[in-house]
Amino acid sequence: MTAMFKNIEAISDDARYDLIAIGSGAAGMAAALFAAIEGRKVLLVERTEYVGGTSALSAATTWIPNSHHSKSVNPDDSREKVRTFLDGVVGNHSAPSMREAFLDSAPDAVATLEANSIVKFRPYATHPDYEQQFEGATMRGRALEPVPFDGRDLGADLGNIRPPIPEFTIFGGMMVDRTDIGHLLALKKSARSFAHAIKILAHYAGDRLKGRRGSRLVMGNALIGRFLASLNARGVDILIRTEVQDLVTENGTVTGAVLKSGTTSRRVAATHGVVLAAGGFNRHPQRRGELLPKGETYSPSAPGHTGTMQDIALRLGARLGEGNLDNAFWAPVSIRRRADGSTASFPHFVMDRSKPGTVCVDQTGRRFVNESVSYHLFGRAMFEHDKQVPCIPCFIITDATGLKKYGLGMVRMGTRNLAPYLADSYLTEGATISELAGKIGVPATNLEGTIAAMNRYAADGIDPDFGRGTTPYHRVNGDASIEPNPTLGPISTAPYYAVRLYPGDIGAATGLVVNEWAQVMRADGSAIAGLYACGNEANSIMGGTYPGPGITIGPAITFAYRAARHALGVTQARRAA
Repeated sequence: MTAMFKNIEAISDDARYDLIAIGSGAAGMAAALFAAIEGRKVLLVERTEYVGGTSALSAATTWIPNSHHSKSVNPDDSREKVRTFLDGVVGNHSAPSMREAFLDSAPDAVATLEANSIVKFRPYATHPDYEQQFEGATMRGRALEPVPFDGRDLGADLGNIRPPIPEFTIFGGMMVDRTDIGHLLALKKSARSFAHAIKILAHYAGDRLKGRRGSRLVMGNALIGRFLASLNARGVDILIRTEVQDLVTENGTVTGAVLKSGTTSRRVAATHGVVLAAGGFNRHPQRRGELLPKGETYSPSAPGHTGTMQDIALRLGARLGEGNLDNAFWAPVSIRRRADGSTASFPHFVMDRSKPGTVCVDQTGRRFVNESVSYHLFGRAMFEHDKQVPCIPCFIITDATGLKKYGLGMVRMGTRNLAPYLADSYLTEGATISELAGKIGVPATNLEGTIAAMNRYAADGIDPDFGRGTTPYHRVNGDASIEPNPTLGPISTAPYYAVRLYPGDIGAATGLVVNEWAQVMRADGSAIAGLYACGNEANSIMGGTYPGPGITIGPAITFAYRAARHALGVTQARRAA
């Protein structure tokens, strides 16, 4: 495979491309690939040293209702059910026409990728929507995940993919997804699991012996690896470490971009359009303070989404969306200083909050949320509660049994040496609940009362305060072996442990206003000709709500598809390879 990464010096001034995509996460790569599938000349531009953006760091779950995959696990799903579900969750926080455009094209986008590239997805037998209380929610079929990919096929280009979050790997860099974790936990109980575990461990051992990063790519790295291999196969030019200084316009139409890498600049033409997909505002020095709630927050996402492209678009008359429930998507994160001095922001998605024998409390030692809700709703609850009672940070608490069996944040299940985590205060330990309360600074009487209540709830399986474990989504993230409620268990085995949780913004919900074809819109309702936006660069069609897993990447790929087709004037479906 021929690498298509280029130095900017290799591109002539006034070079012409049919389409230029800015940003190399799932949205930008998809836009570039859809254009390349049509046989067009394409340039992909990335400001950092790696391709992949936050998509590479994520699970890369992709919410695509009614795809050709969904029928294998949920043949009864329908567009009407999806529409009803989104209307209930999102409501008037986004335009129904944008959601309809998504539903129109999402299945075609995935089918086109799979028929014309090595980008491949798979469904899981159980992968539920988050908001199960709304009509039309389903337990399976809408959320797809990328198929693992052998990064050795990329050759030297493997090193250009943003590495995964270190704390999400094992053995110093081995990537695993939830299928792998299941097999690793069962390797002594199942011959099939043993064979799977040996296979992936041997692959990683081979990588380490050859001195390279883990090359068996899963989740976000698999999606980006598959995109990259597909772009290379179609001859897409890729620039990294390259900034967009400005967009070129002629008579109000965007016709190209001014690029700079080091001391070299190039003015590059885009005959059919420029697609902005640089990730949004989350690291913009001013807009972050303007759009995010006050309080100590952290972003576990990639560093490239500085909002620079939005600034340029705003100067051309674009506008930011309004009316979203939230301006960002949230997850609780725990913070720890790494050995190299960098800060690890670890998202607490599903591995601990919903497990039996855990509870989350505010700074008075009392619960404030159903711990089993989605990470976005948990983050929202922190902000809302903090308006009345100090809750940033809050604390997730477990006992010795819970820590050993399920882990707590960066402390993985079964960890025997807790000394490093205790020494840097990531983990706090108390021989009694009262001692733990004193160490984390909450009233002991309150915390003891909270733990006593949780132990009563665990006995009968009912949480009368917050309804933990009352929806299928809650329960699927618990421990199925625990009865009567897989999310509730006793907190009674000393010593006791706590980790501090902060709100973490995992992506932008508010972005540039676009129409159904991802064209960037002016305040007067007209489109900026030649300019498109997708992914977190564009205002979310979910309106700052979080209906289910993959509701950022699914629309990102879908509107990349619509942007490329509109820019290139493609009207016929193209699925055949």
